[in-house]
Amino acid sequence: MRIDILTLFPEACRAPLSESMMKRAQESGRLDLRIHNIRDWTTDKHHVVDDAPFGGGQGMIMKPEPVFAAVESLRKSDTQVILMTPQGRKLTQQLVGELSTRSHLIVVCGHYEGIDHRVHEHLADIEISIGDYVLTNGAIAAVVLADAVVRLLPGVLGHGQSAGDDSFSSGLLEGPHYTRPAEFRGWKVPDVLLSGNHAEIAAWRKAQAIQRTRENRPDLLSDKPDSSS
Repeated sequence: MRIDILTLFPEACRAPLSESMMKRAQESGRLDLRIHNIRDWTTDKHHVVDDAPFGGGQGMIMKPEPVFAAVESLRKSDTQVILMTPQGRKLTQQLVGELSTRSHLIVVCGHYEGIDHRVHEHLADIEISIGDYVLTNGAIAAVVLADAVVRLLPGVLGHGQSAGDDSFSSGLLEGPHYTRPAEFRGWKVPDVLLSGNHAEIAAWRKAQAIQRTRENRPDLLSDKPDSSS
């Protein structure tokens, strides 16, 4: 997969996307990640990327010209153009799975009070928000999106089932995990995990996942007939 990130703050993306799993995905050739500065597509000597909004209002708006020029220079026939914006569709594990099947993503990051709406209307294929809150700029959100998508690419994670066991993959939050020592400061690992009985362990983990989901995200259980188990 190739991912091109277009932002005014490339360094905000480079550090977190050059560590751990993301670094290994790039070194293995499973991911071709390129981070670009939108200012590189400006045509004036001052590299202006923003202007005041028509109709008045607070803040500045990112201009459409460099964004269109950047996307059009990178886009291919199979490209999906994503705009990170608080007004977008909420990022879910299901949506992440859909994006992971694409061969090329261009991720456009907003800043200031947003981007000229013609980018929304005529350039972006999908608008995505990572949550119901506002960040300083879309580069932070783009890092979250890229990480979530890349970990689903075949061969990126060390164990084939790792992604399938994650929270949200089954529609539930993931249950608790423990490791050595079996007792720490008087707190003991549940006996069932030490029993060696894989059927009982699986049943316990499912029950714990349901309990944790009920406590922290009851909205995920609203349409599950076995949520009372």
